[in-house]
Amino acid sequence: MDIDKKLVKKIATLSRIKIQEKEVEKFSKELSKIITWVEKLNEVETKNITPIANPSDIKIPLRKDEINDGKIEDKVLENAPEKKAGYFIVPKVVD
Repeated sequence: MDIDKKLVKKIATLSRIKIQEKEVEKFSKELSKIITWVEKLNEVETKNITPIANPSDIKIPLRKDEINDGKIEDKVLENAPEKKAGYFIVPKVVD
């Protein structure tokens, strides 16, 4: 499947990722290769393959759940292209 420049720009916009015009062609080629590789997975015959399960009865110990706010709000918001009062500003997606 070919990913054209227009689709790359749309994906970048929806993802809120700024890319340079000179990068669009590079990403177009890379995404096309990735999609082509993933499409090959559809060709794999899995009809007689048993689903993978854990053959061991060993249970992995889980850590105790501890509630906290992470204390990283400022770090997270540093990556936001637009923010206001501690929230991300995103494009409207539902009318």
